[in-house]
Amino acid sequence: MARVPLPSARTWPAEMRAALVPLSAEAHGRPRLDLDNRPNGHDVLAAFANHPALAHAYNIFNGYVQYDSTLTPRQMEILALRVAARRECGYLWAQHLFAGRAAGLTDEEMARVAYGPTAPFLTPVESALIRAADEVLDSGVVAGATWDALTAELDVKQLLDVIFTVGCFATIGAFMNSVEIDVDPKIPDLLAR
Repeated sequence: MARVPLPSARTWPAEMRAALVPLSAEAHGRPRLDLDNRPNGHDVLAAFANHPALAHAYNIFNGYVQYDSTLTPRQMEILALRVAARRECGYLWAQHLFAGRAAGLTDEEMARVAYGPTAPFLTPVESALIRAADEVLDSGVVAGATWDALTAELDVKQLLDVIFTVGCFATIGAFMNSVEIDVDPKIPDLLAR
């Protein structure tokens, strides 16, 4: 049970509805996401409804990471899933299991992300992305060898997006874990589809 109220969407203040705009694919010039076969994240949004100004500020950042980052969707999902695994955030993992599939990751590849940078069959850049996530989470610094491995395929903007993507998902994972948001109970049915 969550440590904060999870109000029904019908009772959210108008400011909370405005705070959702940066998360809209359309706001970033992208087609609307098909959420029929994915978890909707309602409980996280409901928890944020307790603080619409914070939700708006975070959603601008999250919207950038989700839609405007210079990383590929696959790279972004590798980072999101690694943060979820390292932070043991079931809610974040469940959400990004579906997003990872949409970005072209197989279940086996996502299991490799959870295993870590030494998992077999990772490409060099994927291994470096996972190491970078671990290093940012552990020490706040991407180590020199990891940085060098990333520069083999990523430009400066992408390198910066790696750091901020890890930070974005570390923040939301800490939020989900701290307020004890339960994994969406619809996940098993969605996985069966």
